[in-house]
Amino acid sequence: MSRLLTEEEIERQLEGLPLWSREGDAIVATIEAPDFPAAIRIVAEAAEVAEEMNHHPDIDIRWRTTCWLLTTHDAGGLTQLDIEQAHRIIEIARRHGVTVGE
Repeated sequence: MSRLLTEEEIERQLEGLPLWSREGDAIVATIEAPDFPAAIRIVAEAAEVAEEMNHHPDIDIRWRTTCWLLTTHDAGGLTQLDIEQAHRIIEIARRHGVTVGE
């Protein structure tokens, strides 16, 4: 099982994760794709990453807007897995035309 991150670790790592914010024991992001097909491609690629990592996000798709929630349920909060996956989701979104501010 992955180790829970400390509050300080979470705050520091969120500074490098544009679009992501803390919500209780999770991090969340809303990513608006250029169009619906791009949103679906982002979700599909993120699903492949989730399978590779054996770490699955909660995802809500509304037209071209996707909402993401990451937490490590078996650890009871946020772990490095969540941070790594958030970075990978941002990379995928960028490849599909999403502008992500730094």
